[in-house]
Amino acid sequence: MQNNMLAMILAGGRGSRLHDLTKKVAKPAVYYGGKYRIVDFPLSNCANSGIDVVGVLTQYESVLLNSYVASGGRWGLDTRESGVYVLPPREKAEEKLDVYRGTADAISQNIDFIDNYDPEYLLILSGDHIYKMDYSEMLAYHKEHNADATIAVIGVPIKEASRFGIMNTDSEGRIVEFEEKPAHPKSNLASMGIYIFSWKTLRRLLVADMKNNESSHDFGKDIIPALLGEGKTLMAYEFKGYWKDVGTIDSLWEANMDLLYKKDELNLADPTWRIYTEDVTTLPQYIGPDAKIRKAYVNQGCRIEGEVQSSVLFTNSVVGKGAKVIDSVLMPGAVVEDGAVVTRALVAGGVRIGKGAVVGSADSENILLVAKRVKGVE
Repeated sequence: MQNNMLAMILAGGRGSRLHDLTKKVAKPAVYYGGKYRIVDFPLSNCANSGIDVVGVLTQYESVLLNSYVASGGRWGLDTRESGVYVLPPREKAEEKLDVYRGTADAISQNIDFIDNYDPEYLLILSGDHIYKMDYSEMLAYHKEHNADATIAVIGVPIKEASRFGIMNTDSEGRIVEFEEKPAHPKSNLASMGIYIFSWKTLRRLLVADMKNNESSHDFGKDIIPALLGEGKTLMAYEFKGYWKDVGTIDSLWEANMDLLYKKDELNLADPTWRIYTEDVTTLPQYIGPDAKIRKAYVNQGCRIEGEVQSSVLFTNSVVGKGAKVIDSVLMPGAVVEDGAVVTRALVAGGVRIGKGAVVGSADSENILLVAKRVKGVE
């Protein structure tokens, strides 16, 4: 195992704030950026970082996600020495549970899987963030400081810090206090949900945590405080790149718009750090003779005969004659029929907006999610 580190991706989140987008699919399976799914990012980061074995811990509405990630070949993780493994929760007969009770419980239930590879280090990742990171550099930092745990952090505006788990550190970057969503934060270093643990230390704590009926079985609430209580060395690894938590419709829309603005900090076209995804067989884009396109991200299979401004169009989207799509996101197969106008909206995959319909408003405070067919003008 390269770097002697195994990765576990926590991909069981409900994503309830994404409303209809996660009614039938898990949050990590939601589309982003024209053709990708959110889970492509941690998986591609693992492949690019030289991590050979990845466990994906699924839970809610996981059928599509399970089948998607089981094909490790998309990320180059399907050789004899590597693989992506789907790890759903096991049913506990005595409790009639088939869910993970918390983030730590998700790892505890899979101790046997981890032990099978006997890693020196365990990398734990949230499966619902968009970013590019070289985990091997974070591991080098972990080793350099002889840490028991290293937590990736990113600076956030202090006014938003109360939304996150906040790390308070000393002058050398050692974590001295962890506060979960503090009302009055002392720093702006927010946890990114990316952890490296020395496996023997973590394993001991997980076994004890399983036996504790008072525990929430959560890394932030239980495991990290336990490490601090034992005086273990916890280091904060400060990340400087692009990172986005896409937990709401507005933030998912913003993340797509960031591809057009913010000087494209994510750079999905970077050949040195590819984001791998499912290769959909479809036709090239068709841009009609009367089409007008300004500052747009248009993926393969799209057909545009109307006007597109400051928008992201996913695979096989259609914009009809005389139609306008402004400051919006069209997910795969969305159709905007002739003469319709879509403004500041996120249109779910396969949704059809009828002829002459008007959807969304330039003055709206929040982004409109369109998840059902909109009838056109009769």
